[in-house]
Amino acid sequence: MADKKSKKNNKQQNATIAVNRQATFEYSIEERFEAGVVLEGWEVKSLRDGRIQLKESYVAIKRGEAWLSGAHISPMLSASTHVNPDSIRAKKLLLHRNELNKLIGSVERKGYTLIPLKMYWKNGRAKLEIGLAKGKQLHDKRATSKDRDWQREKARIMKKG
Repeated sequence: MADKKSKKNNKQQNATIAVNRQATFEYSIEERFEAGVVLEGWEVKSLRDGRIQLKESYVAIKRGEAWLSGAHISPMLSASTHVNPDSIRAKKLLLHRNELNKLIGSVERKGYTLIPLKMYWKNGRAKLEIGLAKGKQLHDKRATSKDRDWQREKARIMKKG
């Protein structure tokens, strides 16, 4: 009985599929949203194997719908024998209408950008965390880097002392 519980906890810890680490360096994240993703069968199998890259992807709004573009999902050879996989096709994102309206208003009027932050499993379904972000200037990036280095150095000093 104890073995089943440990396996379940292990699955919950590894719920994250992919993280876009470059996004927090390039952008300042104002707000985060959770969106479902419309996927094909071979894409789900590839996600379970962790074969996705979010680094150069972005979220575009077309005709009142949100679409994930530029995310590269590598097809598995065994999972996609009878289909012709398109590894960078646009994937529709599932959001509530009020969330979509808020995102559309922010992007069109206030100059924000929508970027994917991470993809993870929630109740057996693939979810995408979207960030409503503004681009950082070069001096902002330097300040962030300096602050991160100072926090690291401070932690070392506190650990020694």
